[in-house]
Amino acid sequence: QELLVESGGGLVQSGGSLRLSCTANGSIARSEVTGWYRQSPGKQREQVVLVTGGYTVYSDSVKGRFTISRDNTKNMLYLQMNNLKSEDTGVYYCYIMGYWGQGTQVTVSS
Repeated sequence: QELLVESGGGLVQSGGSLRLSCTANGSIARSEVTGWYRQSPGKQREQVVLVTGGYTVYSDSVKGRFTISRDNTKNMLYLQMNNLKSEDTGVYYCYIMGYWGQGTQVTVSS
């Protein structure tokens, strides 16, 4: 069973940046579906970015500010988040081939 652990969350001021990391306990080299989701206070979990079939789809709210990347040699998935806004506050989850991490809290202060 794949185990995913997110890290890199924290408190940041509006306009700041954070890079989230997701470490897998197994190889992700053949993982064709990866992504990041978030759950903001009082809202349902929503897709932030999803990579599937070679295509990368960002939600409109983060397009141009967030970037997903991966390092197969380290079994890690990343989410670079720039120009953060208060509405980006939430718990961020990584997703790899049907498996979820436990989430990491991101709080953006205005």
